[in-house]
Amino acid sequence: MPPLALDRLGRVGVWSSGIANEPVAAVREGLAELESLGYPAVWFGEAFSRESLSTAALALSWTRELVVATGITNVYARDPAAANAGAKTLGEAFPGRFVLGLGISHAHAVELRGQTYGPPLTTMRVYLDGMEAAPYMGPEPAEHVPVVLAALGPKMLDLARDRTDGAHPYFVPPEHTALARERLGAGKVLAPEQAVILTDDADRARELAREHVAFYMTAPNYRNNMLRLGFDESDLDDGGSERLRDAVVVWGDEAAIQARVQAHLDAGADHVCIQPLPSGVLDLDALRRLAPALLGL
Repeated sequence: MPPLALDRLGRVGVWSSGIANEPVAAVREGLAELESLGYPAVWFGEAFSRESLSTAALALSWTRELVVATGITNVYARDPAAANAGAKTLGEAFPGRFVLGLGISHAHAVELRGQTYGPPLTTMRVYLDGMEAAPYMGPEPAEHVPVVLAALGPKMLDLARDRTDGAHPYFVPPEHTALARERLGAGKVLAPEQAVILTDDADRARELAREHVAFYMTAPNYRNNMLRLGFDESDLDDGGSERLRDAVVVWGDEAAIQARVQAHLDAGADHVCIQPLPSGVLDLDALRRLAPALLGL
């Protein structure tokens, strides 16, 4: 088992960009309710809204036991020494409750920062080297602060296996989870994200799924991952084929969503973080309804 205790992370958590986008008062209240519902962990990303480590500090301070994980912290947003110091600061202040998820972002997002996007695998390897070599003179955390990588392809999964505590794949079906588990082997955390739409309105579900898929199919890393999984170019454009949308987004009632989460767990996931669509908001209504179906898995 990795240092991150799975009984603390739990089997099912929440992924929400709303944590970085909604007003602070709403996020504070929402996180308190998530914790009261029994969700053990929450994940959020970093793009051009709130900075990830300060947001994690707020989320940790507003809750008592919730595990807070960055999914992901962008390696282009701070140097390795700053990431190492930030993670250790949170680990010391909130023992066992912070997970640093690292990712290499996307070329267009990095260029908007005025930076040059480098080869993903080399960039991440050098970044991890920098974190390990960085001096840190503050008090060491009482517990190891876990690091996971946003790994999709086999080489990044190998790096996650060899250098970190595991992987946090995003925008993946259970078939990828099975491949990731095989690549990671035993003893590493595998925590995929799963987009969900809790509705019996097929037209609304297809609309939301198309918007979600269309957004991510502008990114080469997600396109390439779908091609590795056996989809072809015709599946990827115009919001994705129905086959692709059904693979990465599950919609329907609580039982349908439970079945998809269980499929990830059966494929080797330790923890599945569900993202109710549309993204950008913390959908407490859906999370309330889903809690009884998912938190007992």
